[in-house]
Amino acid sequence: MSDQIEEIQCLIIGSGPAGYTAAIYASRADLKPVMYTGMQMGGQLTTTTEVDNFPGYPEGIDGPTMMEQLKQQAERFGTEVRFGLATKVEFAKEAGGTHKVWVDETKEIHAKTVIISTGATAKYLGLESETKFMGHGVSACAVCDGFFYKGQEVVIVGAGDTAAEEATYLSKLCPKVTMLIRRDEMRASKAMQHRVLNTPNIEVLWNTETVEVLGDKTVTGIKVRNRNTQEEKVVPAEGFFVAIGHKPNTDIFANQLDMDDTGYLITQPDSTSTNIPGVFATGDAQDKIFRQAVTAAGTGCMGALEAERYLAEFE
Repeated sequence: MSDQIEEIQCLIIGSGPAGYTAAIYASRADLKPVMYTGMQMGGQLTTTTEVDNFPGYPEGIDGPTMMEQLKQQAERFGTEVRFGLATKVEFAKEAGGTHKVWVDETKEIHAKTVIISTGATAKYLGLESETKFMGHGVSACAVCDGFFYKGQEVVIVGAGDTAAEEATYLSKLCPKVTMLIRRDEMRASKAMQHRVLNTPNIEVLWNTETVEVLGDKTVTGIKVRNRNTQEEKVVPAEGFFVAIGHKPNTDIFANQLDMDDTGYLITQPDSTSTNIPGVFATGDAQDKIFRQAVTAAGTGCMGALEAERYLAEFE
């Protein structure tokens, strides 16, 4: 443990649109926030080549540049941005208490308010070829990146509601969507299954798994295998969408903060407040429905405003 404990008003755990927006609002409110970015500074958007749906960028912008600009804006107002990973927390249960957070297992910080913006990590298949084409034909968000494949054929893997929703979304942009499902049935709700199966340009390949993502500089096709016959074939495609779920980065908050059975933090209605007074959850760590940069930024704003009001109660 560290010999010296740092005491601050507002600690932001994690970066990305939620964290940086919280930092902008908190620093403008003179909360003197300190942010620890986590191991992936800027979050999921740093793996996105093009961002076309965030307001204020008429020509679009690449993800890493956008995150760097948000970081600079937060620092402009006085946020202290530090690279480091929160590894342990001890939250005070009583209102007005001090929350303890350890960074990189050694540095101990005491904070009156904590804004969590640790985000979520998309689940991938684990193929080497999948990693190779990340951002160059491989995506885990059809709503984010589907527009770039307008008029092109795409493949999506997954069998739940998210996969079904994204397949339907892509079918409005692409002439053909091939959906790969490992089993002989879908996990999606009956309504979503009917929607997929009744969409003419969606082809479902049952009992099918991905073998390899093919291409040169960008994706050109997907090699698949029928799990029953072991027959392999190549499905032509310019885009490959993985919709097998996300895992919220919330493990260190287990047994202290309320979360659902998949790990998403539960906040109070119309609020970012958690079950612990002075601890606020923002962005993809608590949002399993929208998972967009602009909605994450909105909750970051909410978290900072609520932290400011919370602190005002104890002045």
